Formats: sequence, C-alpha cells, structure tokens
Amino acid sequence: MVDVTADGALAAMETSLHKDLQALLKGMNSRSGSLKGMLRWNLEKKIKTDPSCSVSLITVLVKELEKKLKRVGQNIHERPFSMHIIPMLHTLYYTALQSGFMIPTSLYKRVYKCLTNLLILPLPLSAVALSTLKSIKMEMTTPGSLYQRRIIAEQNLRNKHFTLQEKVFVLADPAVFSAPLEATVRAYLEVSSSFRDTPTIEKNLIIHVLQKGLGTACQSSRLAQALEALGDQMVAKHFDRVVLVMEQSIRHGAAGSAAYMNRLQHIHGDILTAVKDERTEEDYGSVCSRAVPFPEIKFHLWENEDDLWNLLANFTLRSHSSVDEEEREKRDSFQSEDSGIETYLKQSDFDDTEQPLVRKYGSAFSRRNAFKSTKSADKLSLMKEKIDTSPGSAPVLKEDRRCHTARVVIMGDDRVLGRLTRAYHSMRERESKCRVLTKKLNLQLYYIPVMDVEPLLSSPDSSCQEEGRLSLASLLGRVDPWYNSNINSLRTEISKLAHTNQNEPLEQNLLLLDTLCYYLRCGTHPVNLPLYSAKMTRSSCDVKSVVEEVFVSHLEADIPEFRHLKEKKKGPSASRKKSRVVVFGAVITVKYIKTSLSKREVVKGEAPMTCGVVVTSEPAAVTPGQDCLTVSFDSVNPEFSTKIQTQNISIKTMEHRTLSVCLDKDSRRIYTDVQRIEISPCLDPGCNIRSRFSIGDERELPLNKYLDKVLSLPINTFTGVTL
Repeated sequence: MVDVTADGALAAMETSLHKDLQALLKGMNSRSGSLKGMLRWNLEKKIKTDPSCSVSLITVLVKELEKKLKRVGQNIHERPFSMHIIPMLHTLYYTALQSGFMIPTSLYKRVYKCLTNLLILPLPLSAVALSTLKSIKMEMTTPGSLYQRRIIAEQNLRNKHFTLQEKVFVLADPAVFSAPLEATVRAYLEVSSSFRDTPTIEKNLIIHVLQKGLGTACQSSRLAQALEALGDQMVAKHFDRVVLVMEQSIRHGAAGSAAYMNRLQHIHGDILTAVKDERTEEDYGSVCSRAVPFPEIKFHLWENEDDLWNLLANFTLRSHSSVDEEEREKRDSFQSEDSGIETYLKQSDFDDTEQPLVRKYGSAFSRRNAFKSTKSADKLSLMKEKIDTSPGSAPVLKEDRRCHTARVVIMGDDRVLGRLTRAYHSMRERESKCRVLTKKLNLQLYYIPVMDVEPLLSSPDSSCQEEGRLSLASLLGRVDPWYNSNINSLRTEISKLAHTNQNEPLEQNLLLLDTLCYYLRCGTHPVNLPLYSAKMTRSSCDVKSVVEEVFVSHLEADIPEFRHLKEKKKGPSASRKKSRVVVFGAVITVKYIKTSLSKREVVKGEAPMTCGVVVTSEPAAVTPGQDCLTVSFDSVNPEFSTKIQTQNISIKTMEHRTLSVCLDKDSRRIYTDVQRIEISPCLDPGCNIRSRFSIGDERELPLNKYLDKVLSLPINTFTGVTL
C-alpha cells in the first residue's frame, strides 16, 4: 500500500529545495555580495538541521542537470548555462559527502549517467564533472568513503590503513589586518579546535559509515549506546576495522562492494554483542553528530616570508617522523618472527597506502658547505607536477598521492599575493636543488580577499581603491562566478568583524568558518596565474648591482624628479607647455617583443615626455590567446600616453636618471636608483633539466621542448581555467 502522506511530504520537500536552488542560482547575478554567500550557507544549514533532505536535494540537482543537458545542442557556451552547472556539481558532491543516510542505488545510477553525459562539455565544465564523477563512483561502491577519508585526513586520526594527513594554515597580511580584526578573525577560525574530540569523532565516524552502508539494517540508537558503553581503546579497535574494510573495498572497486557490506554487518553485530547488559532507551543523537567536524585551523600573521617555508617544513618533519617511528616498530616486530624480510615485503605489498620511508629528514635542513646533486627522478617528478597542473589535465584524486596535504589560505589584497609569489618562487628554487617538501607534501593554495578599508568608514572613492587593490580577486571572480559568489563576498563580511561585539558567542556566527571549510573541500581546481621576472640594474654610489625579483600582477616605475609634474597633470596646461619641452624629451628607451603572430622585436628609441610606466599582467583566461603584459606609458602630455601588449620588455633610463620601482602595489617592495628593467615570463626552476653526456657537455632533454616552462601561481578555485 502506498503511503500517500509520505509521498506528499517528500514532494513538498523537493519543491521547497527546488525553490532554494533556483534562488541560489539567480543570486549569483545579484550585486549584493553578502546575499550570494548567505544563500549557499542557508541551504547547507538546512541539510545539517534535517539530514533527510539530502536524498531529496540530490534528486532535485539531478533533475536540473538533466534539463541543462538537453540544451547542449542549442548553445553550450551560453553563460547562464555554464555558470550554473558548476555550482550544482559542487552542491551535489558536498551533499553526498555530508549525507548520513543511505542513498538509493537507483538514484546513484541516475547521477552517474548524468555526470557521464556532462563529460562532453568543454573545459572547465568537463574537468569539474570528471572529478565529481570519480567521487560519486567511489561513494557508490563504498558508501561512506568520502566522509571517512575526509574526516581522517582533516582530523589527523592515526591508523595503519589510510595515513593521509592534512593541515590548514591561514596567513594574513599585517598590512591589512588591524589588531581588532586580527583578534576577531583568529577567534572565529580557531574556535574549530574547541569542537575536536578524537573518541567522539571516531564514534560518529563508525555510526556514519554503518548507517550509510547498511541503511535501515543499522540499529543506530543501540549502536550509539554500545559505543558509548565501550572504552576508548575498544572504540579505536572498531574504528581501525572500519578503516581497513573500507580501504580494501576501495582498492577492489565494484568487485569488493558485496564483501564490504558483509564486513560492515559483522562489525555492526560485534559492537552490539560487546555490550551484554541491556540499557534503557535514551536519545544518543548528540553522539552521532550529522555535521562534518571542522578541521584544525592555525591562524598566523605573515610577518616574514620565510614563515611559509618554516610552517611547511615543520609539518612535513613531524608527520614523517611519526611515520618512521611506526615503520620501525612494525619492522622490529616482523624481524622477531621471521627475520623481517618476507613478512615485511608482503605487508608493504598488501597495504598500498603506506607512506614510503624517508630517513634523516633533518639533515636536509642542516647541511652546510656541502654539495648534493639532485636525482633525475626528483627533477622529473617536479616536471610531472607541472604537467599535472597544466591546462586540460584532470585533477588527480588525493588518495592516489602518497603524501600529506598542506592547505595554505592567504588573506589580504594584491600585496599578499605578491608576497606569496616570492615565497613560492623561492620554494621552487630550493626544491629544484634538493627535494625536501614536494617529495612528501601536496601544497594547495587558497586566496580570500580582504581589504583594509572598513565598509562603515568608506569614502566615495573606496570602491575605486578596492578595485585597484583587489584586481586579482576580481579576475578570479570573473573566470569563476561561484568563487565570486562565495569567496569574494567575504571581503565585506570579514571587514565588519572588526566591529563585532566580543561578548557574542562565537558559535552563533560560523559563516566565515563554514565558508572557509566549503572552499577547502570543494576548491580543488587551480587558476594558474603567470609570474613574471623583473631584472633590475641599480646604481648606488657608483656601484652597479643587479636584483632579480618576481611579480604576479603589477609593476609601476616612475622617475622621482618628475613625479610632481605627473601630479599636476590635471592643472592648467598653458603654463606647462614650455616647461614640458625643456624638461622632458627622450628620458627612457624601450625595447620589446610585440605580441603578434610574427613575434617581431620592436626597438623604440624614445618615449617622449614619459614620467612613469605601469605594467599589468593580463592572463589568457581574461584575454583570449597567450598570457601577456599590458604596458602603459604615462606622459605629462596625454597625447603621448600609449599602451602596448608584450611578453618581454626592456626599459632603460637616459641622462643618468633613475627609476623608482614598486612591485605588486606593495610599499614594502620598492626599489630605487634603478637604471634598467628587463621584464619577461618567470621560468620554473623545476623545469630546467639537462642531461650530461660527457664531462662539460650538457644538453637539454627533449621533453623540455614540449613543456611550458613559465612558472605559475596555482590559486585554487571551484572552476579552474585553461590558461
């Protein structure tokens, strides 16, 4: 007999969720920044409050995706069509991750078919569809795997079968974060540590997996009572059993699905029979929390650029020292039984998720006055990493990488991305000489824009100032509308936190923390921002020196002695005409390669009346074609102000004049007494690989000819772009 009441309630729920989804998609076009992020957050809170909504929401999402697919033959490049698919894909993944209810097999098959059909779409839609498809396929064959692997990695739950660990570091620019803002944001983010309790997390994880795998056959209330009665050691043993069963099932794929269900049933029965005494019926819902727990987040003010390297090095050393200790104990126990050779090899073959052994890690940091050649395999792995992040390559699932993950979130404006550029380039140089971090660490970079202009005190010119200081955030928002809706909308919310009442309970306002976690878990597709090298020849005290720097978005050079004339440019022109002719003339010479099919070199003998040059990066994601630089020559006379597009340019001053150069709009990166600037794409140190055929004879490897050697800064977004 059909339950008409239940069907009516289910239909009403789907109708309500459909309205919420449509409002969410329409809100992406809204000009209200705060509204965009709130719509997604409210939908997420609804799923947390009523977990039974998850199945209905997945049903609604599949129906909407199927409607979008029907329009493929009409116009797949229609913007509303493309910009709405990716938010629905991420919502689908996040719902499947959080759902503690068994998803019907028929619904999963429908989802799988829909995602497969989406693979015909162009990049980046197909790349996001592919990563979602891989996750859903793993969840189909091994229910609960997405949740379990995510929690084990984020919470650093030690076990022998899945050893991946993650750390989240938030680096904030002190030039943007005032003392009140720093204190508030630190409190809002580090409150996640107060929710961490390892035994409770392990209990919740066991219940979640058994519920997801067994469905109605799982006696959730009795299971929660039994786990509560057991000691922490017994809970840890059952937790290890669940992890082992799941990892074995994932390795076997669809063929291991039946065995996985049977083993979950055995674990379920063993836990219930372990507690012999009958307990009274109580509500143990608090034990099985439906929400995905927050990861541990470390907040730092980025005072020194070496802080990033030190944080990553400490995390790598601590992680692998513990792995080495576990390996040593395992090896000793095997040696006591049968000399340790055959058994150790068998164990290594069986557990393919075990981390490779790395010895004497500390020596890599303490060696002095010694030469250590980089192995060819290490160099090639840097090139492979470059290829994996190249346009068109599908993101590799993290379980295929035998390394830990550091998720670094940068907060600030364009200036902090400039600092990140320097730190990232320095890291690549170190790793090209001796691989220490990248050999074991998967580095993921995230960016949350924050302005130092408070909304309550903003002036009419603040919008222009905001746009100027957040040019890269605006670029990311243009190429990824979902990033614009969720992350760019935080810029005003974070600025308001400086005026938040400190006595207000932090748990009541988790928008920032929830959005950050959503960004960390779903933002897996990088936008590669090309980096540029600036080689500056300086003259100080008759001694010439060469400084090599890197920048990502902006370089500004001006002649200090003419700066006052530039500031008076808007004044009466009649009184300046005579002085302009006398003072200026040819003050700089320019040589550049014109951005064209011929790529011909242009030598311009002079730049009349030029008092400044502004160089901005224009990635191919915004300007179709290849990455280029837009160079604006600022003249006192507007008639001589020109723009060119190039990838390489050389600027030299005349008549013993010098330039003042500022990189990425950062006053902390100003160079004076500059006579010559050579700007070109920054080459990746990890791609400079040569083979030695004989002594003194080095030749470039053939692979280098087909590899893009330009170093890019990979900032994770929800969409990613093809550069």
